[in-house]
Amino acid sequence: QEVVSEESEEESNGVNLMEFSDEILLHILSYVPCTDLVLNVRRTCRKLATLCLDKSLTHTVLLQKDYKVNKDKVKQLMRDIGKEIYQLNMAGCYWLPSSTIDHVTRCKNLVKLNLSGCHVSSLRLSKMLSTLQHLRSLAIDVNPGFDASQLSSECKATLSRVSELKQTLYTPSYGVVPCCTSLEKLLLYFEILDRSREGFMLSGQLMVGESNVPHYQNLRIFYARLAPGYVNQEVVRLYLAVLSDRTPENLHAFLISAPGSFAETGATKNLLDSMARNVRLDALQLPKAWINGSGLLQHLKFNNPFYFSFSRCTLSGGHLIQRVINGGKDLKSLTSLNLSGCVHCLAPESLFRKAEDDIDSSILESLVVSCCNLRHLNLSAAHHHSSESIGNHLCQLLSRLKHLLSLALPVCSITDVAASVEKPPTTPNLVPQTFGRKVRIGIQTYPRNLGDQANQKIESSVFWALMGSLRFLETLEIIGSSFSSAMPRNEPAIRNSLPPCVRAQSVGDSEVAAISQLTYLQSLTLAQLPNILTGSGLVSIGVQCQHLRTLSLANLGMMGKVVYMSALMDMLKHCKCLRDLRLEQPYFCASAQFFQALSHCSSLQRLCIVSRSGTLQSDAVMSFMANCLEVIMCHMFMGESLAVCKNLQQSIVRSFQAERPALNVVIFPLLHEDLTEVIRDVPMRHLDEITLFKSRVAEEPPNLWW
Repeated sequence: QEVVSEESEEESNGVNLMEFSDEILLHILSYVPCTDLVLNVRRTCRKLATLCLDKSLTHTVLLQKDYKVNKDKVKQLMRDIGKEIYQLNMAGCYWLPSSTIDHVTRCKNLVKLNLSGCHVSSLRLSKMLSTLQHLRSLAIDVNPGFDASQLSSECKATLSRVSELKQTLYTPSYGVVPCCTSLEKLLLYFEILDRSREGFMLSGQLMVGESNVPHYQNLRIFYARLAPGYVNQEVVRLYLAVLSDRTPENLHAFLISAPGSFAETGATKNLLDSMARNVRLDALQLPKAWINGSGLLQHLKFNNPFYFSFSRCTLSGGHLIQRVINGGKDLKSLTSLNLSGCVHCLAPESLFRKAEDDIDSSILESLVVSCCNLRHLNLSAAHHHSSESIGNHLCQLLSRLKHLLSLALPVCSITDVAASVEKPPTTPNLVPQTFGRKVRIGIQTYPRNLGDQANQKIESSVFWALMGSLRFLETLEIIGSSFSSAMPRNEPAIRNSLPPCVRAQSVGDSEVAAISQLTYLQSLTLAQLPNILTGSGLVSIGVQCQHLRTLSLANLGMMGKVVYMSALMDMLKHCKCLRDLRLEQPYFCASAQFFQALSHCSSLQRLCIVSRSGTLQSDAVMSFMANCLEVIMCHMFMGESLAVCKNLQQSIVRSFQAERPALNVVIFPLLHEDLTEVIRDVPMRHLDEITLFKSRVAEEPPNLWW
């Protein structure tokens, strides 16, 4: 937004911005990116020149989503207000050259610094930290070539005062952890690949000169997230070995997120036993192998827990109530609960139960009553089938959680019991009978009154009532219990997918239309909804949910045909705030009509399309990129040839890289054998937030980092 300084123009509009009080103007200016305030807005008039440098605006500088910032802007920003900055977030600024980091040394008073995703060598890190004597919170990446012996004594002195450290590891290393002798919060992200680019198997042994051990005596929060791979497991065990010797007395959050099998060892068992004896926890997440079949939860003590994650554990509902909720104990402090993949968590026991059997509504009711302040709940990746008992449907019970901000459910859990046994409607019955109406070739038509029909059908359904009761929900995920993305992490693309649950067969357009009641919805994920016939509900969402910023659609309706294309294009015309769009659908045609509709999304920044046998029109993509000036990420994994993909990718980079410094383009055949090599070069911010499909509700504790 431009700030108009000429009085005549302000008077002609009937509003003089400069007549507002300083407090109001400061509030307005707080929504403007700091780079714009300092480099542009403050040059418009004297009053704004003073206000733009107010400490409330310069105290914290956030550059992590400012995709237009370049090295020159950062240099000028640090020169102008460097001494006034106390918190600087440059996370994910992968496009900035490493020399840009040198200018951070001007921020002598920095207390918090986030450089995750930035290119920082050992020597640069040493030089920078040597000047930041007030630093207490640091986030960095540890890349191949990192050498702790290059850190100066002044740098180590700064690190000794750091109490919060977030470290993303791309190579086996302790990083700077041994230098941080006052650590209270430690967040570790293990992104080490099992093989080098040359195909050699990597070892989990630490690099030479890394014999120093971490200092955990003051630790309060320990968090580790592992990407798939055995090397990550080997390295995290080295970090845990020190904890097993002596558990910090003040530890109140212990969280390990590990995919697949992560076996318990003698050292980890000793650690857990020590935790059970000596600490009271407020947050807990453990690998499934550490919980399954053990009595650990019975012995752990909790204080005022705010986060639990039992993702993919075989924890039964009986154990959940007895050992975690303590037989209905008041857990008003719990705000985030992740039960994703816990197939038996709503059943009294798991020994003789099939995953598809009905849930025990009394267990869910106990959970809802005890944890009445839940804000984030994940029940995805499991079959949660409600019985025919009146008033005990899962949706009816969840509607009591009035504070929910984010929710993830399996598709089969939202269907009415009566509807699930009925035969789903067929496409021919939904085609309107018209006289002489012409059908446009290449565009899927759908009856315009279908949305009204759907609303009439579902307004009495339990899912409609649930959506109506959760008016403040910001994030919603409805994911098929057997859905798996065609593009998993570090593996070749999946060619075949499992069929949807039988109970999910009736979930379609009418249920999607019910979501349009969520006025404040910001993020929506829909995956494997088999009864999508036209996608008419998407249009309702586009019209009603004007705050929608993130949209992810995968495998909707028939697999051999994109039946919702026309509705999707209508929907996109209304999504003015949409920033991230991910589409995964076999045979998706990224045509000129699609990109023309997508061009209405004026705020769009990131686009990802995953489509086995999908096609695209190169000239349409180029036109779209030229029209949508905010787009900085374009990922397309389609069925086109390698030559077509490479030519288009090169054309986009050549045409737009200069004016969009953060531009990241990957266009590649989905089923190509080198896909994993291409994926490893994608910036972690994009890979983790949009390119890879996953459930993100209650994935980690809220406000884990800033």
